Amino acid sequence: MAAYSYIGRDAKGSQIKGKLEAKSSAAAAEQLSRQQIIPISIEVAKGNGKETSLAQIDINELLGFELVSLDDLIIFCRQMYALMRSGVPILRAINGMADSTTSEKLKAALMTVSDQLEGGYTLSTALNQHPKIFPPLFISLIHVGENTGKLDDAFAKLASYFDREQETRKRIKSALRYPSFVLIAIVMAMVILNIFVVPTFANMFTKLGADLPVATKILIASSDFFLNYWPHLLIGCVFAFFGIRHYVQTDKGRYWWDKRKVNLPIVGSIIERSILSRFSHSFAIVLRAGVPMTSGLNLVSDAVDNSYMKEKILTMRKSIESGESLLRSAVSSSLFTSLVLQMIAVGEETGRVDELLEEVGEYYEREVDYELGNLTAKIEPIMIMIVAGMVLILALGIFTPMWDMMSAFQGK
Repeated sequence: MAAYSYIGRDAKGSQIKGKLEAKSSAAAAEQLSRQQIIPISIEVAKGNGKETSLAQIDINELLGFELVSLDDLIIFCRQMYALMRSGVPILRAINGMADSTTSEKLKAALMTVSDQLEGGYTLSTALNQHPKIFPPLFISLIHVGENTGKLDDAFAKLASYFDREQETRKRIKSALRYPSFVLIAIVMAMVILNIFVVPTFANMFTKLGADLPVATKILIASSDFFLNYWPHLLIGCVFAFFGIRHYVQTDKGRYWWDKRKVNLPIVGSIIERSILSRFSHSFAIVLRAGVPMTSGLNLVSDAVDNSYMKEKILTMRKSIESGESLLRSAVSSSLFTSLVLQMIAVGEETGRVDELLEEVGEYYEREVDYELGNLTAKIEPIMIMIVAGMVLILALGIFTPMWDMMSAFQGK
């Protein structure tokens, strides 16, 4: 959407100036007419072209980070639930949230949403203009809440969903903290060895004219390569980072990475169970909100944030549309274990699919907790082997020629 500057007159004939976002100038004029403003001129706002200055570049968006954190979304949903529960009008609630939030991105989005609400848009339509902040599941539940008159329940369910998502992320980060520190220490040690330690021993060996073993020659050659070409290596790493990131953002690259991600050794099963837990909880939420099963699967396929899993979920939706039951489509997808399939079967027989899916989500959460608890124990031997390999390389490359020289001197 583009930003437009407009000049118009209100119902009293007073001149009004301002800015708004719209898909086109015609859409902007229509939005102004809903606000009972007669447009005099509508122009594309300055700085809205394709050229972007360095000051306008958002570093978080450039590096692929979240524009709005989960904490901000959780607080927003909880406060909106309290306001809706108290009977506060939507427009007043949105304006109040825009004033109270500490996130500049969320504040700007809510101010735009407020303008669009005044122009006659529904809340779900206005929120849908900001897909980088509000995910599809968010928009869908708000839309259902608007149509059923239970907008407060929709915000309560979203707060619970994001809270659970945040807790899962924290557990994963906590489990990966130790391996991350070890890997960083190993990389720093390799840099220090190549810059300071190996060149010192290389100069000593050169002065003494020692006959160096193959391991030492390889170590010195790698150190020389690092010292001579470190700018090229740094530039290459930067280009590789952005190149891989660009490829992963394409449909083909995203599908390739999402498929490999769930098959990674050690952590792949944790990622897969975490995605299935998210699928089960979000599917239970949309079913409880009154969304049809096929439409719910379509919404949940976007919520899992994994294109490989999304394809399997959409295959389930097609099977249900062709007349298959949820159980049969779940079996053919090969996503779930036999225990989970039994729970889905009971849910279909008793008409409590949403409740049983909630149980499935909690089951996968317990599985993730167990796997995360054992993650450090699984990674520790690998870290020890890497450190032992570094020590072995140093012993063979540096200390072996020193021992050979000492033996030669003692022989003389």
